[in-house]
Amino acid sequence: MRQSVSTFVPYGAYWSTPFARWQTDLSHLHSLKFAAHVARNELARRSIDPGVFDYAVLGMTRPERSSFYGAPWIMGMLGAPEVGGPTVSQACATSVRAMLAASHEIGAGMAQCALAIACDRTSNGPHIYFPAPSAPGGTGESEDFIMENMARDPLGSHSMAQTAENCAKKFDVSTQQQHDLVLLREEQYRQALANDHAFQKRYMTLPFAAPDAAFRKELGSLASDTGIKFSTPEGLAKLRPVLEGGTVTYGAQTHPADGNAAMVIATADRARELSRDRAIEIELMGFGLARAALAFMPEAPVPAARRALAAAGIDVSQLKAIKTHNPFAVNDWVLAQSLGVRVEDMNRYGCSLVYGHPNAPTGLRGCIELIEELVERGGGTGLFTGCAAGDTAMAVVISVRSAR
Repeated sequence: MRQSVSTFVPYGAYWSTPFARWQTDLSHLHSLKFAAHVARNELARRSIDPGVFDYAVLGMTRPERSSFYGAPWIMGMLGAPEVGGPTVSQACATSVRAMLAASHEIGAGMAQCALAIACDRTSNGPHIYFPAPSAPGGTGESEDFIMENMARDPLGSHSMAQTAENCAKKFDVSTQQQHDLVLLREEQYRQALANDHAFQKRYMTLPFAAPDAAFRKELGSLASDTGIKFSTPEGLAKLRPVLEGGTVTYGAQTHPADGNAAMVIATADRARELSRDRAIEIELMGFGLARAALAFMPEAPVPAARRALAAAGIDVSQLKAIKTHNPFAVNDWVLAQSLGVRVEDMNRYGCSLVYGHPNAPTGLRGCIELIEELVERGGGTGLFTGCAAGDTAMAVVISVRSAR
């Protein structure tokens, strides 16, 4: 059944930084301060006054110094000190969760214009100490927040790579199929770099000025995403599976990264006012959440996608574009088999498998690229879906209608 409340995105009122492989070009930046710095600049480029916002949702997964203050802090830094809102975290599904939270607030009549902003820095992850004064000697526990949580699900004590192996076995996906898909996705990503990064420049300011940690001067200029290592058939063929007896190699999975992204979500009238082109209408039609069986994370986007499609009241055959967050090449094979679509028809212009994932902003960039692909193709309906830690996933159906 179609959900009763729809929300809208002003055309062009969204952006993403380039994504940088962890421990490289953006590793020195406090993620919230960096996101606010970028948002101030991008809003000014679009002539959008921060005073238009009456709600905000911050998506992040990695603690930063003073991140306790979350959305109100980041909105204050970007010039909207009256605006509050929650901070949400759902691993790599955080972006769609933030979009849904903003849509709920607007749908309930409690806001008219919200900023969904997502940021993360997987670099230099915090090392957390948990006091335990009643323990022998008063010695507490510690955690390497990024490294330990990427390597082990506390519920099943398995790695994320194991979830990919479990799905590869269930859906009969070979190493060769995974490597073939990597080469396809990299070729699709190269299309986003064509003509001096023409597609990426639709939503990304390039070249991108990387600031110093104090945000007072420029340290360097990024032509686009950094740290990408393009593959060759010969190079992939030399790789051995990460897990003994498995199929998933390091070449068939993505890398952690740093970056941020944001999207304005509003009522129909307010979206029209803020749009770069009022002939283009962008509607968030339906959302879906799902959880797969323990240790089958790459399968979770399938039921999430089906629920989003049902909420939007459309069939998969009506989709003009599909975008995914795919930390493993296995993810796209599982989705294609399950939904009856071709892997070649997914992820035009690339995906997180190629340019990396900074957790929270990953899905937001995917949704932005989905919108721009639909606009470029004259409109239509698209699906974004992606998995997250804990064998969960989120999905959203987006409609682009163009009078041009």
